[in-house]
Amino acid sequence: MAWQPELLWAHVAGDAILALAYFSIALGLAMLIRRRPDFAFGWMFRCFAFFIMAGGLLHVLSIVTLWHPIHGVVAVLKALTAVASIATAVALWQLMSRVISLPSRAQLAAANAELEVLIKERDAAFEELRAHSQQRQELEAALLQSQKLEAIGQLTGGIAHDFNNLLQAVAGNLELIARKPDDIDRVVGWSASALNAVERGRALTGQLLAFSSKQRVDLSSVRLVELVGGVKDLLERAVAPLAQVRVERIDPSLNVEVDPLQLELALLNLAFNARDAMPEGGTLTVSAERRSGTVAADLPAGDYVALTLADTGVGMSPEVRARAADPFFTTKGPGKGTGMGLAMAMGVMRQSGGSLAIESEEGRGAAITLYLRVATSQPRRVVGDDARSDARVNLAGCTIALVDDDEQVRGSLRDTLTSAGATVKEAAEGGAGIALVRSLRPDLLIVDFAMPGLTGAEVVRQMREEFPDLPVVLVTGFAESATLDAVTGPQVAVLWKPFEAQELLRKVSGLLHR
Repeated sequence: MAWQPELLWAHVAGDAILALAYFSIALGLAMLIRRRPDFAFGWMFRCFAFFIMAGGLLHVLSIVTLWHPIHGVVAVLKALTAVASIATAVALWQLMSRVISLPSRAQLAAANAELEVLIKERDAAFEELRAHSQQRQELEAALLQSQKLEAIGQLTGGIAHDFNNLLQAVAGNLELIARKPDDIDRVVGWSASALNAVERGRALTGQLLAFSSKQRVDLSSVRLVELVGGVKDLLERAVAPLAQVRVERIDPSLNVEVDPLQLELALLNLAFNARDAMPEGGTLTVSAERRSGTVAADLPAGDYVALTLADTGVGMSPEVRARAADPFFTTKGPGKGTGMGLAMAMGVMRQSGGSLAIESEEGRGAAITLYLRVATSQPRRVVGDDARSDARVNLAGCTIALVDDDEQVRGSLRDTLTSAGATVKEAAEGGAGIALVRSLRPDLLIVDFAMPGLTGAEVVRQMREEFPDLPVVLVTGFAESATLDAVTGPQVAVLWKPFEAQELLRKVSGLLHR
């Protein structure tokens, strides 16, 4: 080649171009492996890059040996290249079967289409499951409502007796007042006695409405001693006439996180079960204590209050005890129970983050323990209004629209308001009440909730749209929570029947800022 320069430079140019190409390929493979560490078969690409790099170096040494005979270095590099080529070839053949088994684009498209079908089926299944879950919740709500009504039905006899006593007290005192209206001192005492009977009746109807109405689950901090004390009368009626209720001292500092109305209903149903378990009479003992740690297998470790109702009845066998909290399971005869009492109590406990435990032996009674979470905050203190105070309310110059379908109630409210100086215009039904408000433009509207035709809630809703600043007193003896929530607001006050005259005046005065 020394005698043929053109052949020499042809070799140099060819080796140089091949070396650059090899280095470029090796550099590209190195960058690919570095930037995509998750790339499949990365080790194969590393072997191939090393092999390509060695080949590029061989071409560079081929150029160098034209002027400098370093054939030993070339031999070593060729040996290394041979080793790299053998390793790459072995790896390639081992990899060949795996590469061939990889799915083709058409197979991937088919698999993707199948996956989309599965996703649609899954979404349909989720939707069906959601519908079933919603249906189950509706059924549970209906069963709970049925259980409430059944509880009230079982209390009917005792409640009728109590109401007859209350009516007798009211009627007797009013008759005495009518006979001797001039005996002022005794009239004051008789009227106080009648009002006391009305107050007892109001407390009783309030409990019944709380049980029978559709209430939302509303967890709050509750002082347990006050809740048990408030429901004790109902528990005594539930186990009457043969059994009695004994409430052991409860620590006043025990506060629990629960829906108070739901807990009261659970206690009432447990009292019914205890009464049925004591056909010949006995004692239902209510007690409570604080417990910490792992108090039940299905509860995390923490602080709880164990509220226990223990009876002296016939007890349960192990088989009955194991199924006692199952919905619709009952050992009572047909028509004597739904089997939902313990199941409902268990549901209330779970909604409150607690649990229920049963301890019982045949012939030795049963103890039902409700585990309630200890409240992290203090119960809200209800500041009693001064409805019974003797503070004089002056409504002079105020015009009030009064809408009530009951003539006697309307007359009583009218006399109460006019005695305080207000000017009162009346309407006997909702449509007339709306017309009265439009024409009179009163300072305040008082409307009864339960009326034929347009209800009080519908009247309030229409008037709030036309006169958003009109203060309203909604008088009711019964209303569902959702209905009241829909119409109440800053300028709407709810007054529960029965109420005292001074309480009405205080509500009106507060809304009118008098």
